[in-house]
Amino acid sequence: MLLLTLRGTPTLYCGDEIGMRQGAIAPDQVRDPFEKNVPGIGVGRDGCRTPMQWNATAGAGFSTAAPWLPLADDYSSENVANLDFDASSILSLYKALIALRRKLPQLVKGAYQPVAAQGDILLYRRDGEGEAVVVALNLGGEPVSVASSSIGVGREILLSTFLDRGGEQVQGTLDLRGNEGVILGRSAQAG
Repeated sequence: MLLLTLRGTPTLYCGDEIGMRQGAIAPDQVRDPFEKNVPGIGVGRDGCRTPMQWNATAGAGFSTAAPWLPLADDYSSENVANLDFDASSILSLYKALIALRRKLPQLVKGAYQPVAAQGDILLYRRDGEGEAVVVALNLGGEPVSVASSSIGVGREILLSTFLDRGGEQVQGTLDLRGNEGVILGRSAQAG
């Protein structure tokens, strides 16, 4: 959520949108010159360059030929085809964030204004075109509450990283679960 709510051009590396993890590369499968020249110290980049996991077929939908690097162990479950059907998947979150970024010009070219917060909370505004969007991120594992005086009154949750709170009106305090982020806009009810 942070990446797609800050100024600048967001850059997603192939597989970020499905949560691809660093793959394990056996010594005889190493291709990266850095790792080949100085083996065993972990300077190779092959683990983050494994084939994109499109589906659960033998080549993960990447290729019918043997790929340059091995497929990740979880390719049969963590792939675009499977995650596209899961409304609460990381792929669904990326799609929702990109759609909201396209809809709200504040997220693309609005001014960045930090808001004072404590503990594991990162709180900021994106102002533009006469409207402000507030982003509240709980970077910790424990639930926290943010006073409405920090975020402004008459706000509604436009998007949560858990994809389950859209349209929720914020009254008094904003309660965030551990590792949850939300984007808040002016509530239609606030006028």
